[in-house]
Amino acid sequence: MEVTCHLALDDLQDYVKKVFGSDYLVVRILKINGGAQKVIFKLDFSNGFSCVLYIWDPASNYFQEEQANADINERSYGSDLFELNNQYLIQQGIRTPALYDLNTERTRYPFDYALVEYVAGHKAEDYFHHSDSKVQNKLFQKLGDMLARMHTNNKKSYGKLNHELINTESCHLLLMENAKEQLSYASQYLECIRANQIKLLDTLYELESRIKPRTQYRFIHGELGPDHVLVNDELDPFLIDIEGAMFFDIEHEHSFLEFRFGDFYRFLKNDALDYNRMLFYRFHHHISLTSGGLKLFHRGFPDKQFAKGLADHHSQSALRFIEGFNI
Repeated sequence: MEVTCHLALDDLQDYVKKVFGSDYLVVRILKINGGAQKVIFKLDFSNGFSCVLYIWDPASNYFQEEQANADINERSYGSDLFELNNQYLIQQGIRTPALYDLNTERTRYPFDYALVEYVAGHKAEDYFHHSDSKVQNKLFQKLGDMLARMHTNNKKSYGKLNHELINTESCHLLLMENAKEQLSYASQYLECIRANQIKLLDTLYELESRIKPRTQYRFIHGELGPDHVLVNDELDPFLIDIEGAMFFDIEHEHSFLEFRFGDFYRFLKNDALDYNRMLFYRFHHHISLTSGGLKLFHRGFPDKQFAKGLADHHSQSALRFIEGFNI
């Protein structure tokens, strides 16, 4: 086991023994790449069992600055949110990997960590080019049904499950402010954004002005791309990276699903969405992902090609949006 884990092997083995028993000997540790806010390892045991180790180490979070300064309803990081959302989703019959144990002692290590169910299979994005359309249809219909069930959970106030205060402002105003901040960041590094910053801001303000007040919010994942859906051998979908889940405008979710799932969005679509909110959130995603890609690139994210591609794609998408939008 040459992989460097955040926990010393002896400490990890002791932890596993406390949770599962003495029959569980770690024989292989494999780092799972791709996470921007937590570190993930797959653990294989001598008895054939496997699970996942989640580590919420702020030093390994590429967005630690943003999370440290975030409003509670903007935060999408932390073991507390993972535990809360994991329990809530499972209670609602929404599949997500089971939480076996969460360690928040921070006596030996300055971070929280957990043992989580390993779902053997692939991510939903791997089925985009599957050779059997019946398999595709079955999977994405299951996912559509599961999301529709999740989205039926509603509340008169938006926010995280542990947010008790009643919000007096509309939730989209949080992302209005965020979009302005991300535009400011992106304009420092991309000439195409800097040259069009005024028009981008004007479009943002116009889209926001068209949104009418709302007093009912749905429970959403918050960043549900096909890379955040695991699929087992029975074609059952499981939601992962659930820390950002909350009660919010359902259009925030669907505007993201629409461009992330492409043609397969037809299995996930909802015909009762607010058109103006869809436009606003679609535009916000393009701006936010432009800035997000740049930040990953600047902060040493291992897959620099992905980070640059993310920023390039969404900056061009934002510019195409304002070209086709009449103010």
